[in-house]
Amino acid sequence: MIDEGRPTDDDPGQTIPGPTRVVIIGAGFSGIGTAIRLRCAGIEDVVVLERAPEPGGEWRDSVHPDASCGRPSVLRSFWFTRDPAWSHRYTPGVDVRAYMRGVITRHGLDGRIRYGYNVNGLDFDEARGTWHVRVSTSSGEEESITARSVVVATVPFSNASRREIVGADDFRGHKIDGTRWDAGMDVTGLTVAVVGTGTNAVQMIPELVDRARHVTVFQSAPRWVLPHPQYGTAGWRRSLFEKLPLAEDLARSAHFWAYESIGYGLVRTTGLTTALEQVSKIQLRLQVKDRWARRQLAPDNRACRPRLLISNDFLPALDRDNCRLLTFPIIRLTEHGILTVDGVERRFDTIVFDAPGEAGVPFPVRGCGARLLQEEWVEGVYAYKSIHLSGYPNLHFTFGPNSGPYFCTALAYLEAQIDYIVESVRTLERWGLRYIDVRKSAQDRFNAVVQRHLARTTWNSGCVTWPVGEDGFNPAAFPGLARQFRSQMTQFALSDYHAVP
Repeated sequence: MIDEGRPTDDDPGQTIPGPTRVVIIGAGFSGIGTAIRLRCAGIEDVVVLERAPEPGGEWRDSVHPDASCGRPSVLRSFWFTRDPAWSHRYTPGVDVRAYMRGVITRHGLDGRIRYGYNVNGLDFDEARGTWHVRVSTSSGEEESITARSVVVATVPFSNASRREIVGADDFRGHKIDGTRWDAGMDVTGLTVAVVGTGTNAVQMIPELVDRARHVTVFQSAPRWVLPHPQYGTAGWRRSLFEKLPLAEDLARSAHFWAYESIGYGLVRTTGLTTALEQVSKIQLRLQVKDRWARRQLAPDNRACRPRLLISNDFLPALDRDNCRLLTFPIIRLTEHGILTVDGVERRFDTIVFDAPGEAGVPFPVRGCGARLLQEEWVEGVYAYKSIHLSGYPNLHFTFGPNSGPYFCTALAYLEAQIDYIVESVRTLERWGLRYIDVRKSAQDRFNAVVQRHLARTTWNSGCVTWPVGEDGFNPAAFPGLARQFRSQMTQFALSDYHAVP
């Protein structure tokens, strides 16, 4: 669908231009990838707004100890701008950040990104078919940017909070969100609490146990843990990929289909599901000696993607003398620590929160007729193909509702979303339209199909880490594999949209 030309390296300067064709919010993988593909398609008038002083998105914020990719490095780069020289099979975070900086320079985006611009809200002008993007700069100035199209490329937890825990502001010690690690924090000799046992915690806890005097891990639900085959990338392999791109293509394809096969065993209960569970049980038995701890760490339901963790050192860390696992629900945070339902207040110097709070757009969005997005999503988060929402024309989301769970790599899903967004913007420009707005009938039809298929998956049958409502509504998962998600993105049907000249 998209011309593969390389974008030019012109620099529009550091001031925001007048009316802009496309504003992209966020300079992580989503924002950078979308900007590159738009410019390859001939849409040069693109501005990326980033509130931080540097790019990186979640990889910039999640600089916690031992941060690394959960998927092989060969799947960690965009297909249209590869990196054959990853240092490890599972890339450490520092290499991912270096890759992103290199991509920005390679594709001439340095002059397109405005750092220190925090978006405070979006307002749609129906008469003009434009969005007004309200921003505040790092210097405290308030500005309004006009754009024909807006791409919200922020991660779901970009405004992470601890509001779900009573008394979160009462604790006088140091508090850290796992999604925004404090790189200057030294826990040597301290008592540390880790609230949650998700993907961030799995990587943080072993390092914390090595450094802290004592670590207490508060677990709400046990997770399936699989081995993590981490090792360095051999020099011959990197050299082969650099000299023979076809070899990297084959390796990338092999890994993709391997993870798709595993994914099928997690979407549906099959023999592969049982095999994965047995591997996890063996690892638990070998790595945790304490029988009580093993019982607490053993999931009581079938394996499904949100419960799967990949680590070699998470379970051994929990078995260390200076680490304790607790399953008592938390009542509240206190001035000195955490109070649990057993009536005991445990004191800590530092509390690390793995669960970041509710997902959502981190600023108010007003569409046609001043309708407010946050109010519409109160009863349930939904969108058409995870990207468009009726009543909010020319507005696009990456990693929107029902775009998970990323079996092989999130980029497999993201690249399909980006191409769909680019085709949407090109359609708007090609036909000289004021705006395009997805029809509510198409949106409702799409979501009905998604929810109907989700009802037959493992995610809607007790896998409580997905936010499934009492009525069975699941706003997060896509009921299939990456190839199926990508397939639905190959055609942009203008008949599903109101095309307003």
